[in-house]
Amino acid sequence: MLEVTEKRIVKPKHVQIRSGAVQLDGDLNIPEGAQGVVLFAHGSGSSRHSPRNQFVARTIRDAGVGTLLFDLLTRDEEAVDMHMAQLRFDIGLLATRLIDATYWIKGELDYLNVGYFGSSTGGGAALVAAAQLADTVGAVVSRGGRPDLAGDALPQVQSATLLIVGGLDYPVIEMNRAALARLRCEKEMKIVPGATHLFEERGTLEQVADLAADWFQRHLVARPSCQNPER
Repeated sequence: MLEVTEKRIVKPKHVQIRSGAVQLDGDLNIPEGAQGVVLFAHGSGSSRHSPRNQFVARTIRDAGVGTLLFDLLTRDEEAVDMHMAQLRFDIGLLATRLIDATYWIKGELDYLNVGYFGSSTGGGAALVAAAQLADTVGAVVSRGGRPDLAGDALPQVQSATLLIVGGLDYPVIEMNRAALARLRCEKEMKIVPGATHLFEERGTLEQVADLAADWFQRHLVARPSCQNPER
């Protein structure tokens, strides 16, 4: 059950994260007393300004967990991707940038437990990054994601993983079920009735936000281990 705690409102801090030859812009917001922080990996054609991710992030912060929303692609890369639609499916590139952002946050705020919230292709990138970082990442939530794009990284994921899919998003439901079967960590799949891919239907995004906030509160604040594979 989600426990909402009363926290002092903290203004987001604009940050820049180095990844290879590029600088990635982000907004870091850590509530007072937070023990964890969730890094957002957005999907196709999105950014840190996505209203859906902003809404989910607020709900997560209301549960006492910090958030880092940042752009996985630079402005120039976004402009190219709008025409070519290739970078958004470059899971290796997106995962590398998520890993670099994780190293950055651990360097700045080492006391915080790290989680990932991925949407669309960002869900696949989050799982690939989590597999590489092992127990550095306490939890992953995928919203309408493509965890299937994580491929052979799926059985290597140690982070407690929640897959959230819209009940009317039929192709993505099957992709998530296939990915769920390959995961060997603590895992769950939740289907939100009446929701399509973007969870635009009334009340559906609120369900996503509550499920995500509860998952992160359980696994980043209480932080149970995900070291024992499911039998």
